[in-house]
This record gives sequence, C-alpha cells and structure tokens, in this order.
Amino acid sequence: MLRFTVVRGGLGMLAVRRTCVSPRFSHSTPQSNIRPINKVMVANRGEIAIRVFRACTELGIRTVAVYSEQDTGQMHRQKADEAYLIGKGLAPVAAYLDIPDIIRVAKENNVDAIHPGYGFLSERADFAQACIDAGMMFIGPSPEVVRQMGDKVEARALAISAGVPVVPGTTLPISCLHDAQVFAETYGFPIIFKAAYGGGGRGMRVVREYEELEENYQRAHSEALTAFGNGALFVEKFLEKPRHIEVQILGDKYGNVIHLYERDCSIQRRHQKVVEIAPAFQLDPHLRNRLHSDAVNLAKMVGYENAGTVEFLVDRQGKHYFIEVNSRLQVEHTVTEEITE
Repeated sequence: MLRFTVVRGGLGMLAVRRTCVSPRFSHSTPQSNIRPINKVMVANRGEIAIRVFRACTELGIRTVAVYSEQDTGQMHRQKADEAYLIGKGLAPVAAYLDIPDIIRVAKENNVDAIHPGYGFLSERADFAQACIDAGMMFIGPSPEVVRQMGDKVEARALAISAGVPVVPGTTLPISCLHDAQVFAETYGFPIIFKAAYGGGGRGMRVVREYEELEENYQRAHSEALTAFGNGALFVEKFLEKPRHIEVQILGDKYGNVIHLYERDCSIQRRHQKVVEIAPAFQLDPHLRNRLHSDAVNLAKMVGYENAGTVEFLVDRQGKHYFIEVNSRLQVEHTVTEEITE
C-alpha cells in the first residue's frame, strides 16, 4: 500500500534524534574523548531549527538559536533556550553564512555541538572543520566526506569508482563559458548547468539551444554564488522527463550503513520538489533493489556517517543514474519516517 504524506512541520525524530546522539569530533578522535552534549546550536532558521530544538528538548539538551537582524521576530528565536544575533549589518542570507561570527557566538556561550540544518552552511566542509577546530562537535558527516560529497564533480567520480552509473557530464567544474560550449558540441542539447558546491535546485539551468547558453550560464553562476558562496558550475547532459528517486541512508562511525527505502520526488517545479511519495510507485523490484544497494555501497566507500540522501534519475528505459549525495538532513526525512515507524 502506498502512503502519501504531506509534511506540515511536526517532530521529525528519525534523523534528528540520531544526529543529536551520535556526533563526534572526527574520524580519528577516540570515543573516550567525546564528552556529553549539553548544549546544541542550530546554525539555521525556520522550521528545521525548530524541529531540532524540539528533539533536543526531549533529550534534555539545552538549545541555542542564531538570527540575523532581519529575523529578530522569527519563531525559531523564540523556541530556543538562548538566542544570539549574528552577522550584524549583513544581508539575511549573508548573516547565516558568516562562519567566524557563528563560531564566535558558539564559543562565547559554551556550545558543545552545532547542527547545520539544511541549506546555508550544511554542505560546507570548511564550516564542519571550523566547528571541530573550535572544539565543538559538528552534527553531520566528517569534514572530508562533506567536502567530497559537496563537490558534485568529485562525487560523480566516486560514484563511478563504486560502480554506480552516472549521466554524462564534465569531470571538473567548468571555468568559463567556452567549456560549456565544448561540452554542448560534444554531447548535443539539451544540457543542464548545476552548482558544483550546492543543491536544492539553486544554480540549475536547462539549455536547449545555443542561443540560450550564455544567458543561462551567467544566471546559474550568479544563483550558485549567492546561495552557496561559490559560483562554480558543472555541466551534464539533460534527461527529458526522468523519474527522480532518492534513497535515505543512515551511517555510523563504525562503517555500518543502512538504507531506509526510497522516495519518489518526480513532481517538481523549477527543480524544487513539490510532492514526495514513499515508497516509489510502479518501480521495478530489481531496479528498486539496485537503487538501494548502489546508495549503500557508495556511502560505505566514502565512510559516510549520519543521515544523508543519495539521489538518482531513472530514464524512460528504466536505466538509473547517480545525481548527487545530500550530505545533510533533508526536509523530506519526515516522509521516510512515516513508512518506517
């Protein structure tokens, strides 16, 4: 039986609870040196911050919110035990990307661990490393895994090494418009620009003919730079009307990785997911098993820890292709919780 789930907030405990109780300083840190978590900061805003605060409160952990000057009245500030201003004088997004100020506030207020939420700094390896360097736990994968998975080009190369099929694309981030022109001449249109160091649909532009190439390159670069602080792009051959299937994974620091089945997020608007269906309907059982095993094998190969999502495209012939790994908690994790409780 299929279950259609509309997420309206609520407590998503599956991935959040795990991240709250299984953080660590780094792969090389002995377990005996890991102290209890008494206070968690969420370096984010909105509903994801509120969900993590709620989970921490149930676990008896004190919570810390951060907010920009424009967010002084936002609910996430009210839901935490403590709240502090960051990025004074900066624009709203820039404030939540201000790593030095976030780390300063965390250190001044004796924060033990930082949860990045999703978006903003959640897939920035330098932020994960900054937390560890400051003596705090980063609730997420290790900085090296965040770096590998955040670099979409390197993630493609790792997928190939793990025997996971990928869509034809550039092997390195492109450095100029000419690189995109060469790719289009080799593989033909349509092609798609994607942010090399971010996800969530930002920095993505489909190009169907040569006349659209320069404008879409500039727009994709600008979107990626604004959203992720890095405008680097890579290019892939664009698949027409594929199914978009993502597999939820969980890994621990001992090399164990499991999947929690898949979600079909093919219904999208402007590359943003609108409807999530779990489990995916009318999916060939052999393909379903292959998606699960490919996701787990790739995660094991890179030593993935914590919650994450491996995303695939499935074409009209039933062939699947790796897209990316979201090395963070996703808003969609609550859909998976509904079918795994």
